[in-house]
Amino acid sequence: MTVVTRFAPSPTGLLHLGHAYSAMLAHDAARNATGGAGGRFLLRIEDIDTGRCREEFVAAIEADLGWLGLEWERPVRRQSEHMADYRAALDRLQAMGLLYPCFLSRKELDAALSAPHFRAMQGPEGPAVVDADRLLPEVERQARLAAGEPYALRLRMAAALERAGPLTWTDETHGVQAADPAAFGDVVLARKDTPTSYHLSVTVDDALQGVSLVVRGEDLFQATHVHRLLQALLDLPTPRYRHHKLLTDPEGRRYAKRDRALTLRSLREAGRTPDELRAMVGL
Repeated sequence: MTVVTRFAPSPTGLLHLGHAYSAMLAHDAARNATGGAGGRFLLRIEDIDTGRCREEFVAAIEADLGWLGLEWERPVRRQSEHMADYRAALDRLQAMGLLYPCFLSRKELDAALSAPHFRAMQGPEGPAVVDADRLLPEVERQARLAAGEPYALRLRMAAALERAGPLTWTDETHGVQAADPAAFGDVVLARKDTPTSYHLSVTVDDALQGVSLVVRGEDLFQATHVHRLLQALLDLPTPRYRHHKLLTDPEGRRYAKRDRALTLRSLREAGRTPDELRAMVGL
C-alpha cells in the first residue's frame, strides 16, 4: 500500500525548528517507503482560524519547506476552502442525534460549575464539559436559537461512545491503543466563530486526502482518541500514527513561533544549510 503522509501547519507565524523536524520526518517516511518509491507527501494549510491566519505566513511556509528540499503534491489543500466537507460531516452527526448547541462561553461555563445538572472533570484541553446544554432551561435555549444567537456544536460523548463501541488505534512507537476519548467530555466540533474545529477538520481531511500515516508531535497523542471516535462515527478509514518527540531548547522549553531567532527564515538568513538543520534536530 502506498504510504501517504502530510505536514499540516497553521499559518499563524513563521516555522521553527520543531516544525522542520516534524515536516522532515513526515517527508522522509513517505519518500523512504517501499524502497524509496511510491510514497506521497502532502502539505495542508490548516487555516480555519481566520482571525489569526495570514497569507504572508502561507507563502513563508512554502518558502521554508522548499529551502529544506522537501517536495509535496499540488494543489495544496486549504481548510478554509472546504467548509462544505466539514458541514457534511456535521450533518451526518446531527442526523444521528449526537450534536447539541452550546450557547455558553468558556467563561460562562466556568462560572456555572456549581449548577446542579452540570458535570465537569479535568481533561486534556481543560475542564471536560458534559451535558452543557442542560445548564439552560429548554425555553431559553429555544429563544436563543430563534434569535439567531451564535453557538458552538458539541458532541454528546456518552451517546457517541455507546454508538461506536470499543475502538482501537495504532501508534508506531507505543503500539495498539484502546480509544478513550471520554476524558475530553462533550468536545466542540464547530465553534461559534468558525463552522468547524481542529478535531473535526483534521479527521475529515486525513480521510479525504487518503493519509495512511499521520506523523505529528506527541502533544497531540491524546487528541487521537477523539479522532478515532469520529472516524468510527463517520465511517472513515483509520490511518496509522507516529507521534514524535517535541524538540526543546537548552532550558527544556518547547520551540514556539515566538522564538524568532530559531525560525527557519532566521536560520537561513544566518547562513545555516538544510543539512545543518537536519543535524541540529537529529536527523
